[in-house]
Amino acid sequence: MKIIVTGSLGNISQPLTKTLIAQGHQVTVISSDSKKQTAIEALGAAAAIGSIADVNFLKNIFKGADVVYAMIPLSFTEPDLGAYMYRMAQNYAEALKEADIKRIVVMSGWAADLVKGENVEHVFNDLDASITIMRPGSFYTNFYQSIDLIKGKGFIGKFLTLRYSGLWALLTGKTGLLMGNYGGDDRIVFVSPKDIADAVAEELLLQPKERTIRYVGSEEMTCNEAARIIGSAVGKPWLKWVLLSDKEMLQGLKMAKLPEKLAETLVEMQAAMHSGKTLENFHQNKPKMGKVKLSGFAKEFAAVYHQK
Repeated sequence: MKIIVTGSLGNISQPLTKTLIAQGHQVTVISSDSKKQTAIEALGAAAAIGSIADVNFLKNIFKGADVVYAMIPLSFTEPDLGAYMYRMAQNYAEALKEADIKRIVVMSGWAADLVKGENVEHVFNDLDASITIMRPGSFYTNFYQSIDLIKGKGFIGKFLTLRYSGLWALLTGKTGLLMGNYGGDDRIVFVSPKDIADAVAEELLLQPKERTIRYVGSEEMTCNEAARIIGSAVGKPWLKWVLLSDKEMLQGLKMAKLPEKLAETLVEMQAAMHSGKTLENFHQNKPKMGKVKLSGFAKEFAAVYHQK
């Protein structure tokens, strides 16, 4: 089959492309980075260099394809995340309709139906096609964004250790933590991008008659259990996951210079996870868990952690 993969050579799209090529499909990978062309072609796929913000580019690339995997990369620079997500989804929908694509797999998130600013799933509802919405849990790879917090270096690191772990932790060098407006003993479904890629690869070859939703996870545990696994892998077995209030989280994101609406959306997303609603929805759909466990990912994480 002729399959279009969006997301360049990201955490999901790269293993997905490798799987599809190994299965003998004709794959085209869309990337906005011309430097990725050689790497894409080295996998045996065709490279389509352009932006999903360019609807005419999408229309040209989608022509003649059998299946499209559509994902919208999260932007940390857009002033209004919701408006950006909606524009990109509209571009996809318009191009998919004109190309008359009959099988579409759309990447979403497990909190999408609970977070107004993130949910653009409805944009695809009117297409005359077989559509599956993917709702993966919290990515293992999100831990990479917290490396500085886990290291706990500098004045900020010492201040946070003193505030949330106490003077003894600071004096004994037990610095570092994870934090968010979900955390502590909140139960979360974590997921490996490799397991997401496997699930997407399965869905691309199916043709359900009705719109379907597929949740994807690799392992369920509390945030503090996850913190101990990550902490032990990097030599910090005391690592814990501090639960902040929504107000504290919003203030922290604004101090980090994130656009206000993006910060509000991220807080809303984490609040949904803290509420337990995301976990409830996940279990209602009874998905099969993936193969990659957090302990396995933690070894990869530790290698990157110690390089920085």
